[in-house]
Amino acid sequence: MGCNCGGGARRTVTVYRLVLPNGVIRQYRTWQEADAANKREGGVGTITVVNE
Repeated sequence: MGCNCGGGARRTVTVYRLVLPNGVIRQYRTWQEADAANKREGGVGTITVVNE
């Protein structure tokens, strides 16, 4: 019986990373979640898109 243990294309996951000035880094699945969290913190953070 053949092996079905990989060899296929790896799936890319997009993560929205919120970096706050105090060094805290949080990751969210959607831009809207990251934006809402940033607004709760006063809008001082930076949101970047990370493909993992």
